[in-house]
Amino acid sequence: MTNSNFSSRLLENAVNEFASLPGIGRKTAFRLVMNLLRRSPEETRRFGESIIKLREEIRYCEHCNNISDTEICDICANPKRDRTTICVVENVQDVMAIENTNQYKGVYHVLGGVISPIDGIGPSDLKIDTLEARVGTGEVKEIIFALSTTMEGDTTNYYLYKKLGKYDVLMTILARGVAVGDELEYTDEITLGRALNNRNPYRQL
Repeated sequence: MTNSNFSSRLLENAVNEFASLPGIGRKTAFRLVMNLLRRSPEETRRFGESIIKLREEIRYCEHCNNISDTEICDICANPKRDRTTICVVENVQDVMAIENTNQYKGVYHVLGGVISPIDGIGPSDLKIDTLEARVGTGEVKEIIFALSTTMEGDTTNYYLYKKLGKYDVLMTILARGVAVGDELEYTDEITLGRALNNRNPYRQL
């Protein structure tokens, strides 16, 4: 599909915006835009307003950096969660994946990525200082490294292990039921649940 195919600049602009999203090609973007045009003006307006409201009003939990509607996310605000155990994950999708296992009752810390020099991402680009501050209170008994089993994930695990080693806290890692190279968010719930329950003490390999 080339720009000359468009009979409307408005249509072309909308397709370009959808195609800017990851994983969305121009043909898919065109189909999505045409679907919106077939909807009622009220439905389309509601769709657009939900995106604008998401961008303008979304918050990140002050404790764990999870996406939230309020200053403290529902998980951190839940008095039944075990605040002495923190599961360290790369992103919000990983929180959702672990929650879907119904096996974990602690709280989380979302780093916002992993250390990746090739991508220009270093420790200072992640939410590591706030994790250390939480551990430094002395209330945390266990840190679970639940990062993807990639080179970048392992590098980040090792950095955190060295960074937090001065504190009296148990550091564990998911059992390798999660295949090496797997992204955590794409791991099935049963495998992920077993890897969580069978976690091992983290040791430098």
